[in-house]
Amino acid sequence: MTLVAQVRDLRVEIGGRAIVDGVSLAAHAGRITVVIGPSGSGKTTTGLALLGEYPAGAMVGGAVHTPAGPVGYIPQHPAAVLNPARRVGALLADIATRQGGNRRERRHRTEEALRLAQIPDPAGVLRRFPHQLSGGQQQRVVLAQALLLGARVIVADEPTTGQDVLTKQGIVAELAAVAAQGIAVVLLSHDLDVVRELADEVVVMRDGRVVDRGPASFVLEDLVPEQPRSARAPRQRGPVRLESRDLSARHRTTRGAVEVLSDVGVSVAAGECLALVGRSGSGKTTLGRCLAGLHRAYDGAVLLDGMPLPRSLRSRSRAELAAVQYVFQDAKAAFDEHRPVLEQAARSAVRLRGATPADAHRTAQRTLGEFGLSESLAGRRPGELSGGELQRAALARALLAEPQVLICDEITSGLDTATRTTILDALARLRERNELSLVFITHDLAAAAVLADRIAVLDAGRVVEDGPARQLIEMPQHPITKGLLSASLTQDA
Repeated sequence: MTLVAQVRDLRVEIGGRAIVDGVSLAAHAGRITVVIGPSGSGKTTTGLALLGEYPAGAMVGGAVHTPAGPVGYIPQHPAAVLNPARRVGALLADIATRQGGNRRERRHRTEEALRLAQIPDPAGVLRRFPHQLSGGQQQRVVLAQALLLGARVIVADEPTTGQDVLTKQGIVAELAAVAAQGIAVVLLSHDLDVVRELADEVVVMRDGRVVDRGPASFVLEDLVPEQPRSARAPRQRGPVRLESRDLSARHRTTRGAVEVLSDVGVSVAAGECLALVGRSGSGKTTLGRCLAGLHRAYDGAVLLDGMPLPRSLRSRSRAELAAVQYVFQDAKAAFDEHRPVLEQAARSAVRLRGATPADAHRTAQRTLGEFGLSESLAGRRPGELSGGELQRAALARALLAEPQVLICDEITSGLDTATRTTILDALARLRERNELSLVFITHDLAAAAVLADRIAVLDAGRVVEDGPARQLIEMPQHPITKGLLSASLTQDA
């Protein structure tokens, strides 16, 4: 086996606390090394070390060697590495140009990377800006960038995060194909099904240390993937809290407007959870953003308690802003990197509810604590928290506005089982206690079955099936729903 990257006795310390301590791993050509562990275990810090990147102010010890050349990176939060001011086509063209070759050769390499990254409608994606893509589409664009770079090592941080089960299968196949081309893959993941399919070696981390390593069959022997639980029993529906009527949304491109939603009508009642399910790019996130006032280019109406809401956040009153809160899939991008998390969470209560700074601080500290974030963790800047910790902080911050509707965009993606369960249980308790309405955007059918009262399935910008969760899961009618469920069951087998 050819060694192409190595980490030896890595120690990364921030503010006197070791977030990685004595970690060693090796990446070999054509093999997939998978690093697993709960949120905050040090996986991402270890992966970034292969790129020579460390948290600001970190003290670093140990050694990192990458003799094979540059390392490609697929981050957990794809928007962080996509220039928001440039279209996808321009971003990929820049990389292809740096790799050399004539125009035809560059175009061929770009098209091949898009194909291997499982991007449907590549021509349409190339014309869009990153913010006009779903989280899953952004993830696959970043994968295409890594493929274009021609690196001999690729670090993939939760690349299947936010992907529907059908697309996930494509990503798994592509990572296997990348390794088959002699490229080393270092995969950071919570998804045990993906790990079982791909790993040649598994490294288990906890609290910044390696606690186990070896072949996947040996290390994962006692780890059982979570099975979907039965869907919630139907209950009497209350008054409609939030709804869309005849909503058609579009994205603007250089060639004009592209319709991404067509005549969508969905609703969520008081205390109810509506899950929006569908393949990546089906329009789920755009629909959620329209409901929240984050995407104003649409026709039709969004109503709160029967009253039309302004299309744009800028036109909504403070009460309307507080009433409908949005929790982003990319929690890191939703925080100011220069200010402590606790301060940012407290600001929601001050700005949207008129709370005093002292009261807001106490409430924020209590709410963050309920999500497992100690005062010490909450007092840190976002860059010092793991992805799972930031996701819980983002949820707590939204709840400090005391909303009537909470729109959650893939908030359980990329989380370990324990953290995922903590969040789902917390949301379930909030619904029962506060009559909070949830719009739960997800590819996670197991989570939808546990949490949702109703499920709406989107495909190509249209609602193709909508009904009680138990009925839809047990007796799906549309081929898209059947395909998603079939793939999910195959994955869990």
